[in-house]
Amino acid sequence: MDWKLEVVVVPVTDIDRALSFYAEQLGFKLDHDIKVGPSRRIVQLTPRGSGCSIVLGAGQAMTPGSLHGLQLTVSDVRAARAELLDHQVEVGEIQVMGSAAPRPAEPEEDLNYVGFLFFKDPDGNSWAVQQINHRPVAPK
Repeated sequence: MDWKLEVVVVPVTDIDRALSFYAEQLGFKLDHDIKVGPSRRIVQLTPRGSGCSIVLGAGQAMTPGSLHGLQLTVSDVRAARAELLDHQVEVGEIQVMGSAAPRPAEPEEDLNYVGFLFFKDPDGNSWAVQQINHRPVAPK
């Protein structure tokens, strides 16, 4: 039996502001925006190519900005950084994570598995983006 992660709730203070950030700046697909009562709304978005979605939560048990460690993967972290910058997302430099302390990436360096960049949403929820453009073949 498969156990698949389907949804992660992202705590935010302003659903409209967060919706704009995730849909317009990050390019997440809006799955639905449903009003479920006079003061409750369910907004679900999915990153391109992902099987897992996020739901924007206002007034939830979690404090807005308290979610850390969310991670996306891309085939080209340099292109992903350029896209984020084009969409006015404040994003850090590409970092190489390995056995030593993180360090800046070299221009022509192979970043598969080790290349990361980091950004935050308007509430301070933090995201990592990791390059995975091929996976090792498992021995048989």
